[in-house]
Amino acid sequence: MNILITGAGKGIGLALTRAFLAGGHAVFAVSRNIEALTKIASTHLTPFSFDLQQADYAPLFEHVKRTVTTIDVLINNAGALVSKPLLAFSDADFNLLFDVNVKAVYKMVQGSVPLMKRGAHIVNISSIGGFQGSVKFPGLALYSASKGALAILTESMAVELSGQKIAVNALALGAVQTEMLSAAFPGYQAPLQPDEMAAFIKDFALSGQKVFNGKILPVSLSTP
Repeated sequence: MNILITGAGKGIGLALTRAFLAGGHAVFAVSRNIEALTKIASTHLTPFSFDLQQADYAPLFEHVKRTVTTIDVLINNAGALVSKPLLAFSDADFNLLFDVNVKAVYKMVQGSVPLMKRGAHIVNISSIGGFQGSVKFPGLALYSASKGALAILTESMAVELSGQKIAVNALALGAVQTEMLSAAFPGYQAPLQPDEMAAFIKDFALSGQKVFNGKILPVSLSTP
C-alpha cells in the first residue's frame, strides 16, 4: 500500500514510517526536518521536507503525484504544542496551534482525496486532551481546543467523504514518551514508547476502516 504520513521526522511519525516500511509498504514521509528519514535505507521511502504552515501545498502534492499513483492511507500525525498560562498566549501561538493541528489536516485531506480510491483510510492523530470530558491541564488550553476542533472536523469529513467510500477516523492518544510530551510535562515518564504506539496505529490505519468511520477513539493508558 501507499502510505502518506505527516510529522514523520521524529517521535511517533518516525516510528510509524519504520513500521510501515518493515511491512513492505511504500511511505511518502513529510516533515520539516528529514535528517532522520534520510538515514533510513529503503527504496520504498520518499522523504519530503515541507512546512505545514505554508499556504501553498501545490509543491507537496506535485511531488506526491510524481511518486505514487494512489494514496491508500493518509496519517495526519504532525502536531504542534505550546504550553503557557491561558492569558499569556499570543496570536502567533494561536495561529501555530490551529494551523498545524487543524488547518494542515484539512489541506492534506484536500490534496490527498483526489488520489484515493474506495476503501482508503484517513487517520487523524488527536489527543486525549481534546476528548470531551477528559482531564484538562493548565497551560494546554489552546492545544486541547485545537485537538477538540480536529475531532469535529474528523466527524464532518467522514460524512462528506462517505459517498466515495473513504473512511475518516481520529485516534485521541494518551501519554507516549515523545519530545512533545516532555515539553508539556517535564520529567514525566509515559507508559508507552513511540514504537509501541506506532504498532497500534499502523494496524488501525490498515484495517480500522472496516469497522469504524467518523469515530474519535481514545487510545490511552494514562492522562498524562
